[in-house]
Amino acid sequence: MKPVIFIVTAQWDPEAAVWSGRSDEVPVVVEASSLDELLRQAAAQTLDLLPNNHPGVDPTAVHLQLIVLREAAAISTAA
Repeated sequence: MKPVIFIVTAQWDPEAAVWSGRSDEVPVVVEASSLDELLRQAAAQTLDLLPNNHPGVDPTAVHLQLIVLREAAAISTAA
């Protein structure tokens, strides 16, 4: 079975200290304190919304591709 890939873009919000993620393809919007939790929430929402937004897609074929956006300066100073 060919995988169906939905892209989730995540961005760190330093003021709220959370990752915000979204996928316009499903649509999914989530917030979490870690990327692992964000991915878990995005997967759960995707599977919940799949029948209404992509009725012909088999849930076992769904894969999420996570794109993470974070300022390079914030990463290099944290080390």
